[in-house]
Amino acid sequence: MSVIASNLGFPRMGSNRQLKKLVEAYWGGKVSSDELLAGAKSLREEHWKLQSTYLTPGFVPSNDFSLYDHVLDHSFLFGVIPDRYANIPSKVDQYFAMGRGLQRPAEGIDVPAMEMKKWFDTNYHFIVPELSPKTTFTLNTTKPVDEFLEAKAVGIITRPVLLGPISFLALGKGDKTAAADFDTLSLLDTLLPVYTSLLQKLQAAGATSVQIDEPILALDQPATLKAKFEKAYTAIRAAVPDLSILVTYYFGTIATNIEFIAKLPINAIHVDLVRAPEDFDLVLPFVAADATKSLSIGVVNGRNIWKNDLAKSVAIVQRAVATLGANRVIVAPSCSLLHSPHSLEAEVKMNPTIKSWMSFAVQKLNEIRVIAKAAVEPAAVAAELAENKACIEDRKVSPLIHDPVVQAELRNISDDMFHRQHDFSVRASVQQAKLRLPSFPTTTVGSFPQTKEVRIIRQKLKKGEITEAEYDRFIKEQVKEAVAFQDKVGLDMFVHGEFERNDMVEYFGEQLKGYVFSQNGWVQSYGSRCVKPPIIFGDVSRPVAMTVAMSVYAQSLTSKPMKGMLTGPVTMLQWSFVRDDQPRKDTTYQIALALRKEVQDLERAGLPAIQIDEPAIREGLPLRKSAQKVYLDWAVKAFLLSSTVVKDETQIHTHMCYSDFNDIFQSISDLDADCITIENSKSDLKLLRAFEKHGYTRGIGPGLYDIHSPRVPPASEIKERLVSISKYIDTGLLWVNPDCGLKTRGWVETEAALQNMCDVAKAFRIADVA
Repeated sequence: MSVIASNLGFPRMGSNRQLKKLVEAYWGGKVSSDELLAGAKSLREEHWKLQSTYLTPGFVPSNDFSLYDHVLDHSFLFGVIPDRYANIPSKVDQYFAMGRGLQRPAEGIDVPAMEMKKWFDTNYHFIVPELSPKTTFTLNTTKPVDEFLEAKAVGIITRPVLLGPISFLALGKGDKTAAADFDTLSLLDTLLPVYTSLLQKLQAAGATSVQIDEPILALDQPATLKAKFEKAYTAIRAAVPDLSILVTYYFGTIATNIEFIAKLPINAIHVDLVRAPEDFDLVLPFVAADATKSLSIGVVNGRNIWKNDLAKSVAIVQRAVATLGANRVIVAPSCSLLHSPHSLEAEVKMNPTIKSWMSFAVQKLNEIRVIAKAAVEPAAVAAELAENKACIEDRKVSPLIHDPVVQAELRNISDDMFHRQHDFSVRASVQQAKLRLPSFPTTTVGSFPQTKEVRIIRQKLKKGEITEAEYDRFIKEQVKEAVAFQDKVGLDMFVHGEFERNDMVEYFGEQLKGYVFSQNGWVQSYGSRCVKPPIIFGDVSRPVAMTVAMSVYAQSLTSKPMKGMLTGPVTMLQWSFVRDDQPRKDTTYQIALALRKEVQDLERAGLPAIQIDEPAIREGLPLRKSAQKVYLDWAVKAFLLSSTVVKDETQIHTHMCYSDFNDIFQSISDLDADCITIENSKSDLKLLRAFEKHGYTRGIGPGLYDIHSPRVPPASEIKERLVSISKYIDTGLLWVNPDCGLKTRGWVETEAALQNMCDVAKAFRIADVA
C-alpha cells in the first residue's frame, strides 16, 4: 500500500506570468472576455497536467485557480455582490470591479473596490466579503464544478478546493448598513443550503473528494465556534454522504480546536508541520482513534524556497504510517503552493551552489512524490535521498553564509541604540521650526508611476544595452520631472519618486550582502500584482550607501523638504524568502544595522525627513496571541535600531497598510515615529477608531484614496473623507496623503487625484485659519 502524494494548491500566474499578462491585456482592452477566459482555461489545463506527473491520481487540486483572488471568487460564487456593482452588465467586469474598482463615466459607472486585507500572516491580499443581516446567498456561478469538468475532460480527476463556510463568513465584514456588533457567522444557516448544493453538484459531476480550507482554525477562537463547525459539517455530511472531505488549516497550530474538529463527520485532517511541528503529536492520537479518518501531513514548506530535508520528513511520515497504516497517510505541502515561485528551471544566472539549496513549486511537487515513496519503499528513491542529504550538509557548512564582522556587530548592540534623543513632544517643535510646514501638510507615500518607458530602460540596463551613466541620466530626468510635478500640484513634502527601484524590497536587497535574486521567482501579491521576493541566504550587511546620491540630487532641485525613502527591517524580512538556519530576529537585526548606517548617511547628507516603511509589521504577527508579545518586542526594536540614530530635528516617517491596528496599537506607538501614514481608504474609517480609542499623539496621515484602483476620486469625496477623519484625529497632527505608493498607477490619474487631494487640503487650511 502506498502513501498518497497530494497538493493543496498551485501558483496561478504560470511559468512566465502568463495570467498577469492576460488579465492586464483584458483590462487594457487588448483582448476580449472570451479570449481572457480561453487563455485562463489553457493555463489551468497546463497546471493540472504538470501536477499529475508527481501526485497520486485524484489528489491534484482544482478551483485553486483565480483570475484575481480566491476569496473574491467565493463572494462572487455565492452571489455576495454589493449593490453598487449591480448595474455593471458584464459578469467579468462586475467581478473585476469588486476587486479593483471601475470608472466609466460614459456609461455612468464609478465604483470603488472592496476592502483588501492581508491573507493571515502572508504578503498575499484577499478581497473582504461584505455582509449584512439582509445578505442572501445564491449560486451565482458554478466555477468549481466547471473547472472540475474541464480537468475531467483532459483525463485528470481533481480534488476541488473550497474555502470553508465558517472561514468565509469569519473573514467577511459587516457592510455599512450592518450594526457595529453584527456577527457575520450569524449567516451560517442562510449560507449552508447554497454551500451544500454546490457540493452536491460537484459529486454529481464525478468528484469523489473535496478539500475544504478552514484557515481560521489556526486563530484563537471563541468557545461558540465549536457549535458552528458542528452544525456546518453535519449539514455537509448529510448532503453528500459519499464525498470524501479533507479539512485543512495552515500557518499555525490548531491547538485545542482539534478536540472538536476530530469529532466532525469528515474523512481527513491536514496539519501544517512547518509552522506548527508540535501538531503532529497533538493531532495523530485523535486521527488514530477514528479508523475512518486519514492524516494529511504538511511537511514540505509551501511558503519558503529552501530544499526540504527529505530524511527528516520521511521519518515523520513513517511514524504516521506506523500508527495509521500507509493507506491513511497523505503527504502534502504545509499550505497551498500559491506562495511559492513556479519553478527553478528558469534560474540560469543564479550562483549554482545557492540554487542547489532551493526548491520552487514544481520542485516541491517532486519532494512530495519522493517523501511519499520513501515512506514505504525507500530503496526506490535511494539516489534522490542521498543527493538531498549531501545538499543539506553542504549548506550547513558553506562559507557563503557566515560573516564574522556582522556577527560581531550583532553581539555589540547596546540599549541606547533603541532610543531617540528626546520624546516626540520635544522633537515636534524642533522639526516644525526647521520644516515650516502648513496645517494639513500634504505628501505622498513614496513612489510615482513606473511607466512602460521606465521599465524598458531598466531592462535595457540589465541586458547591457545602455551604460550605467546613461541609465543614471534617464532616472535623474524622471526625478526632475517628478519634483516639478509635485510643485505644480502643491504638495508640501516631496519624494524623489523611486524610479530607479524595481521593487521596494528587491532594490535594497540587490545592494546588501547576504541576498541573492531569482530571474523568475514571481509570486502573487494581489490581483495581477506579482512580486519577486529577494532571497536572504546569509549574514546581511551594507557595503556602500544605497539611496543617498539620488536623494541628495532630488533635494537639490527644490527648497521644499524631501523625504529619504527606505524599506524597514521587518518588511525587508517579511517580503523576502528568509534563511531558516538562524532565528528570524537575528536576521532582522542584521538588516536593521545596515539600514541604521543608511539613515545616518541620509541625515548627514542634509535630508530633513526619512521615511522607513513598515507595511509588513502587522503581517508578521503570529496568529496565536500567546506568541505575539515576543515577536512584537523584537520587531519594534528592529525598527528603533534602524531609525533612532538621527537628531531631534530629523523627522522620521513610517508607512503601514492593510492592518488591523487594535491588537498592536501599543507597538505602533512604541515605534516612536514622528509621522505614520496608514491605509484607510478601503476600511470605512474603522482603523482610525483604534487611534481614537487608544489616543495617538504623533503625526498621522490616514490614506484619503485607494491607489490600487485606477479610479480618480472627486474632490468632494476626498473632502467628505477628511471631514470624517477629523472627528477621530486631532487636526494638528493630521497629514494629507494617498493610502500607498503610486507605482502601479498612470500619470493622468495620479495628477488628477493628487490635485484634488491638494486642493482639499488648501481649503481646509483656509477654514482652519478662519
